[in-house]
Amino acid sequence: MTDQQLQALRKTLQDELKRIKERPDNDEIFISTELSNYDNHPADQATDLADQATELAVDNFNEFQIGKIENALRAIDEGTYGVCSVCGKTIPYERLEAIPTTLTCVEHSENTAGTQERPVEEGIINATTSDPSNLKDYRVDGEDSFLVVEEYGSSDTPSDRGYNNQ
Repeated sequence: MTDQQLQALRKTLQDELKRIKERPDNDEIFISTELSNYDNHPADQATDLADQATELAVDNFNEFQIGKIENALRAIDEGTYGVCSVCGKTIPYERLEAIPTTLTCVEHSENTAGTQERPVEEGIINATTSDPSNLKDYRVDGEDSFLVVEEYGSSDTPSDRGYNNQ
C-alpha cells in the first residue's frame, strides 16, 4: 500500500469519525412532556416507543463504530494498519478501501450474526415441507397443526377447552 493510499484511508476514517461525533444528540426524545399517557392513543405511544428504540440503537451503533475507527487510526499511527492482527498477512488494499475499519484479513474476519445463522423458527415453519427424517418430531399434517401450536399455551380458560368444571 502506498503512502498516498494510506493517507486517503486515514482521511476517510477521520471524516467518518467527525461525521459521527457531530451528529446531533437527541437525548430529549426520552423525556416525555405528558403528565399522563392515559388519554394518548396506543398508536401514538407505540410510535414514541419505536422512535426511542431506534434512536437508542443508532447511538449504540455509533459508539461501536467510533471504537472501530479509533482502533484503525491507532493502527495507522503504530504502523500496523494493513496487516492482519491474527495471522500477520498483508490485508489487500481493496478490502481496506471497502472496510477501512478492518484489522483482519478475510479469513480471520468476524462471523457476524445473521450471515451464517438462520432463525430457529425456520425449523418449525419449514417442518411440514422438510425431509421427515430431519424433523420428524415437528412434521405435522394440517389437522394436527393446531394441536402442536396449542401445546405452547393460549389465553383460553379451562371452560373454553371443554374441561368438566364439576
